[in-house]
Amino acid sequence: MLDHCSISHRGGLILWSRSFTPQSPLGPVNTLVREALVEGRTGAGEEERYDKDGWAICWTLANELELIFVVAYQRFLHLPYVPALLTQLKSLFIKLFAPFLDSLLASLHATGPAIILPTGIPTSLTAGWDFDRALKGWDRVFDTLLKSVQTGSGLPRSQPKVLPLAPPGPAQQSIPRASPPSPLLSQQGTPPPDPLSSTTHTEAEIARNVEALKSRLRGRAGGPASAALGGAGVAGSRRARKGHQKGANNGKGGLATPGSEYKAQRKWGDSAPTEEDMASLDYSSDAPAPGAAGAARDRDLSELVDQSAMGVRNKQGLYEVKDLDSRSPAGDEDGEDDGAGDILPAPGDGWFTGLFGRLTGSGKVLTEADLAPVLGAMKEHLMRKNVAAEIAERVVEGVGRELVGRRVAGFKGIKAEVRLALSASITRILTPKTSTDLLLSIRSKRASLSPAPYSLTFVGVNGVGKSTNLSKVAFWLLQNGLDVLIAACDTFRSGAVEQLRVHVSNLSLLGAVRGDGGSGRRVELYEKGYGKDAAGIAREAIAYAKENKFDVVLIDTAGRMQDNEPLMRALAKLVAVNSPDKIIFVGEALVGNEAVDQLTKFDRSLRDFSASSGLGAGRGRGIDGMLLTKWDTVDDKVGAALSMTYVTGQPILFVGCGQTYTDLRQLRVGHIVDALLRD
Repeated sequence: MLDHCSISHRGGLILWSRSFTPQSPLGPVNTLVREALVEGRTGAGEEERYDKDGWAICWTLANELELIFVVAYQRFLHLPYVPALLTQLKSLFIKLFAPFLDSLLASLHATGPAIILPTGIPTSLTAGWDFDRALKGWDRVFDTLLKSVQTGSGLPRSQPKVLPLAPPGPAQQSIPRASPPSPLLSQQGTPPPDPLSSTTHTEAEIARNVEALKSRLRGRAGGPASAALGGAGVAGSRRARKGHQKGANNGKGGLATPGSEYKAQRKWGDSAPTEEDMASLDYSSDAPAPGAAGAARDRDLSELVDQSAMGVRNKQGLYEVKDLDSRSPAGDEDGEDDGAGDILPAPGDGWFTGLFGRLTGSGKVLTEADLAPVLGAMKEHLMRKNVAAEIAERVVEGVGRELVGRRVAGFKGIKAEVRLALSASITRILTPKTSTDLLLSIRSKRASLSPAPYSLTFVGVNGVGKSTNLSKVAFWLLQNGLDVLIAACDTFRSGAVEQLRVHVSNLSLLGAVRGDGGSGRRVELYEKGYGKDAAGIAREAIAYAKENKFDVVLIDTAGRMQDNEPLMRALAKLVAVNSPDKIIFVGEALVGNEAVDQLTKFDRSLRDFSASSGLGAGRGRGIDGMLLTKWDTVDDKVGAALSMTYVTGQPILFVGCGQTYTDLRQLRVGHIVDALLRD
């Protein structure tokens, strides 16, 4: 069931490794070291998990010996024994080879980091170390340990049993790997629906089926229990509906009379509404207001665009949204952002000052006991800034690892060291690993030999503001001279299509009235109504955009909770079939611990379900970027940005901070560091 297991030093020296299959996940393991361990996105001394390219990579650290214990297997497998394996693996290895490891660690500290050549031959730094001889018999111990945890008879964690080391013998045979279950089978043993099958249920069909089932169950509740859903309960439900219709049409106005079983039909007003009354109540976008021809052109645009929030045009003439104004009072007067190190709060009274009373002294070497209260207070401070508890704990543990053993002089020196370590850790996490220049990506694709529209899919939970902020992004694109097609793929929520129609009408009006870069650009809505397959509508919209030479397609999707598997499968189907260029997760800046759960499950569901489809070019796709809404409500409690970036490793492209189309901002790394360190 396992694919790879290894024990290595944090400097890069591999002490022992075992691969159980020809397809060893060495690439993902290297990515783990580069993206997770080097960037400080780990916890100290506890089992961790890292998902990459279909692999699940679990590890644990032995900080006292600077060792990393890694186990890798295919992600769709469920291996509950892996945490126990890692714990017992670490305990046994350290107990059996403690003297050898102490000598090796001292040698590495004296000579510097060790390097292993691709051929496996050590360099001169590790010359004289015969690992095969020093670790003789470990393969046999590992095989016994693996079998014990796989069969459920794992060794006790408190006092691990030391297995005897066998004399060297013939090479051990690798444990045969059991044939893994098909990735198309769920844990319940039933195959998930084919995303492109005609029998796949859409969101609307799923909702209707759920309501029908509830109705049948309510009908059964009034009578004796029956073994089938279509028994007397359903008949009783039908009779109830028939009686209700009869009571509703009895012609009596007002409320039901005493003793009657049903509520009578209500009648509002003494007479039927006239045509003038109907016209005055018609608020649809294409209906002219009575007696006011062309009133749309005279409409006050101040409620759509906040002039004070308008972006600026750079030297190339591109429209850029404004940077978020999040400078602390101690920042530079000119408001320029010169880097994270310049925007840290100046030393003085505040939360840092009360942490260092016991650490004063000349040339003190910081220990874990010294830093424990400091790190605890640091964690509480980050949690007050709305950082998820799990993420706050991992960040401060990373800071602690960097500070232990440092020699600092005086009270101010300790404060500066801790402040800089925390700032550096947060900056590493938040620094984008990929380009955040969407305009460059759009223009590069449009300039290719076979130009196709650039597509962005907006996903997220219910009520976070996907449609509103999608329209803000559309306004930004229009200001940069791009033609935009909005695809209404939320075919479930009542009013979703009408909401987008209003936004498109407003954006068209702004483009016609404004004389700057938005003038003359097209923005249209592609919609097929409600109850349709969202993946099919998105595919048709992209084809329509390509035929009519639109530059960008913005795909609006229905909100859904991260634990709703049928709806997550439907969303993964849309991704697999259409392979959008960017999948943008829209989340609230208000969430704390919930941010970790939402993003983790959204990203994993999209990757797993789109990969299991076996069809389409967008298989195995996850979240590519984030847009945080309601930023203007959080003040300096910006911890959700740190939590979301930590979980996905993806950048925050924009933040929404208002209700007009110009209320879109760029978020710099220094803004978040400043706010998190602010007292």
